[in-house]
Amino acid sequence: MIAIDKTTSIKSALIWVIMLICSLTLCLAMVVSATQDVKLQRKKLVAQLEGYVSIIAFNAKSSILQDDADIEDNRLNSFNAVDMLHNIHIYKKLTPGDELSFFASYNRDGVGPYPVQFERVQQLLKPYISANYIELTKAITHDKEVLGYVYLRASQEELSAYIQTRILLDIIIALVALGSAFFISVRLQQRFTSPIDTLLNVVQKVAKEKNYQVRAPIAPIKEYNMLSRAFNTMLDRIEQQISKLQQAEQENRQLTLSLEQKIEQRTEALKASNQELLNTLSTLHQYQNQIVETEKMASLGQMVAGVAHEVNTPIGLGVTASTLLQDKLADIQKAFDEKKLTSSQLAKFLSESKENLGIIYRNMERAASLISSFKRVAVDQSNENRRQFNMLQLINEVLLSLRPNLKKTQHQVLINCPAELELDSKPGPINQILINLIMNSLIHAFEHIEQGEITIDVSVSDNHCQLVYRDNGAGVPETIKKRIFDPFVTTKRGEGGSGLGLHLVYNLVTQALNGKIVLDSTLGQGVRFQIDFPVIVIKN
Repeated sequence: MIAIDKTTSIKSALIWVIMLICSLTLCLAMVVSATQDVKLQRKKLVAQLEGYVSIIAFNAKSSILQDDADIEDNRLNSFNAVDMLHNIHIYKKLTPGDELSFFASYNRDGVGPYPVQFERVQQLLKPYISANYIELTKAITHDKEVLGYVYLRASQEELSAYIQTRILLDIIIALVALGSAFFISVRLQQRFTSPIDTLLNVVQKVAKEKNYQVRAPIAPIKEYNMLSRAFNTMLDRIEQQISKLQQAEQENRQLTLSLEQKIEQRTEALKASNQELLNTLSTLHQYQNQIVETEKMASLGQMVAGVAHEVNTPIGLGVTASTLLQDKLADIQKAFDEKKLTSSQLAKFLSESKENLGIIYRNMERAASLISSFKRVAVDQSNENRRQFNMLQLINEVLLSLRPNLKKTQHQVLINCPAELELDSKPGPINQILINLIMNSLIHAFEHIEQGEITIDVSVSDNHCQLVYRDNGAGVPETIKKRIFDPFVTTKRGEGGSGLGLHLVYNLVTQALNGKIVLDSTLGQGVRFQIDFPVIVIKN
């Protein structure tokens, strides 16, 4: 129910609406008109100044050719009649070279000289408009040869005065228009609200005196007249209903006595039902909050998986490569300082530096790409970053980025992939999947094995790529084999393992690549991941 002190009067609303429409229309019209007028006046002022500077450049040509600065000073003094021109400089070009020298000038009385603008000559070939001044230059040419430049600095005081006058005139017009609108709105308000006041008095009289024989008068407005007739018809029906109600009232009294007892019984039953419903609703709210928190934690776990596991790998590789490069640089610096640096050492250093810098660049670029793509994966399961690529080259790039990790071990990686296999798919997720699987083998599978073997088999059939990844490591225990792709499942709980690596691999295969992944493993006999996802085979 709306509070009385918060209701709106039709009288005030009508006036406010009319005044608001008029005000907005006037303001918009004045702003647009004033803006266009100011732009036009400023354009005319710039055109006038360009005419002045062209005349000055034409006249100054002969003075520069005759090297007579006095004549040019006398000519420039003739511009004393133009109030907006404050400073005029003529610069002469020295030969040979492009240096400029001061030739002649004009400074308006009361303004004083202005510093030379040798450095801004080229910039001011296009007029520069500041808050109070307009500056421009023009080249003085003779037979297509630049003899010098004319610099002109003019005031915008006349334009500012014009703008102020224009604004004052617009305000006066707006006030007159708003006054007229207010007068018209008051007249309209009186015409439209007078019938409502009459009808309101009739309604109040009927409500206060319970006199249903009163009728609303005819209104001069068609819609209000229809409302009056409808109100009178309602009063007629009320009179008829009152007589019927008086007859039914006696019958209701008798029924009331019998219903009171039933109502008391139903009331007690309703109280018990309401209490049960409240308890059920409270339980539902608790379950709902638990579900929301579970969803939040699931999203947070997936985000932590992407950032902590994916970004850390390329950044760590970049740091490793940069550290190795720093060590090699220290060796070269030492050999150079001791004057023992040979060409073979330098060539080897350059080759290794190029390789390490490539590793740093690719991994930093991959880290940036992973962060940007990770946000898209969280919003949309499909990754639109498709392109054509060579599958064998992609695998080799992954192994190259992981070389610092592989060089520390005696493990071997065998690749069985056609060299000419060109695919149209999403190389980013494939790259991440291979890195995670290889790092998972290095950290978990080969923890107690000195010389392990990783095999990557790639084949294509019916526009589907089958990627089989195998290692001869420790394998997966039966206790976690069925839950291996669930988040936080790890055999190194408390030793730094997060249990999110294979969960991320599963999400990349099923969501980003729209494929499927199957694990086959026996404890002590390694693992076999079979990944199948749709691709477009590029036929050369």
